[in-house]
Amino acid sequence: MQEEQSINRRDFIAKTATAVAGFMIVPRFVLGGKRPDGSKYIAPSDVISLGFIGTGKQGRGLTSSFLSTNEARIVAISEVYKAKAQLTLDRIKAHYEKNTQLGAYSDIPVHTDFRELLARKDVDAVVIAAPDHWHAAMAVRAAEAGKDIYCEKPLALTVKEGRAMVNAARKYNRVFQTGSMQRSWPEFRQTAELVRNGYIGEVKSIKVNVGPPPTPYNLSAEPIPDGLDWSKWLGPNAPVPFNSELAPPTSKDVFPNWRNYKEFGGGMVTDWGAHMFDIVQWALDMDNSGPVEVIAPDGKEHPFLTYHYDNGIVMTHEKWDWSNAILFTGTEGELRVQRRKLETTPTSLATKVIGETEKHVYHSDNHYKDFLDAMRKRSKPICDVEIGHRTASVCTIGNIAYQLKRPLQWNPKKETFKNDAEANALLGRPMLNEWAIKI
Repeated sequence: MQEEQSINRRDFIAKTATAVAGFMIVPRFVLGGKRPDGSKYIAPSDVISLGFIGTGKQGRGLTSSFLSTNEARIVAISEVYKAKAQLTLDRIKAHYEKNTQLGAYSDIPVHTDFRELLARKDVDAVVIAAPDHWHAAMAVRAAEAGKDIYCEKPLALTVKEGRAMVNAARKYNRVFQTGSMQRSWPEFRQTAELVRNGYIGEVKSIKVNVGPPPTPYNLSAEPIPDGLDWSKWLGPNAPVPFNSELAPPTSKDVFPNWRNYKEFGGGMVTDWGAHMFDIVQWALDMDNSGPVEVIAPDGKEHPFLTYHYDNGIVMTHEKWDWSNAILFTGTEGELRVQRRKLETTPTSLATKVIGETEKHVYHSDNHYKDFLDAMRKRSKPICDVEIGHRTASVCTIGNIAYQLKRPLQWNPKKETFKNDAEANALLGRPMLNEWAIKI
């Protein structure tokens, strides 16, 4: 009896010592606080589970962006092109092998129908990086399924689809971040705060250089590659012949050109415009509104697509010295901004520290963490769905003016053109019955 008790005691002491030793070697940040590099520790229970819908070039990049936060894990993906799904799985696995904060890599299921992903109980939020013609059909269903949403810009292919996305997010109380990540970059935040605080005086004109509008789809038919479900790629759209410009092979590490065709995207006016017109909207404090008139180029008084705001500010879509950039001209100075570059007149404005009592915009240093933080707080992120919708609308009404080749009066409150049935008919589009949404 004494021997049995002694053995049990020794066993207990050994086990306790092991447990204590194990406890002692756990990094202090596991118990709360910060990691050795100063970053905030996220407890396992706070790690957010993501489902990725669309894993082309942009989607693959976003997997790295979200995994690098060490605050999210990817538990499922949806992709209709097998080769691209595999590239994404390889990238995710490589990330886990180099970064062990979230544990070991485990197999991630691939769904060709995104609705199967939405039905999963282990998905907290979805990241939508499919082509633009899919955004509304996917986002509305994601909101209905109770998922929070990160959706790539431009938010929607049409104004009506964008409004449907806003309505769904509000109805189901979803956190929704638009992928206009420039709002989380310092040069654009500085631009917005300089303009809002009047450092260039009264804004008189704005030039936005972002490239041309879209053209109708006109590419020749090519064989559909193995592993691509072309019908599912088209989704809500009427059938068209496959061409690799729309879905390039994995051997080409390029952004696909579907965005240049009006059936799938809005050309560079919405592709880059969703970045640069977005910063204009932000700087002008127009996130809940927009221009009141858009005038197509006429070769005379208006050589460029021209927008008028009701405060008298004029914005043109035109080329100037910098590409994919904005030029703000005011009564007391100028701002020229593009990614990683801000030049001002006077030059001191570029590094001007905005005072505590002055006007400040929402501050985010990481677009992806901002979304995850908003999910935890149940708050609006820096580029909420309404903001993304308003920016996309600015781009889209510009494309409508290009198409109709005449001036259009826009009512940003009603989101309709004034007394113009032809223009208003272009605010939506037919969607195949299976994918139709309430608009």
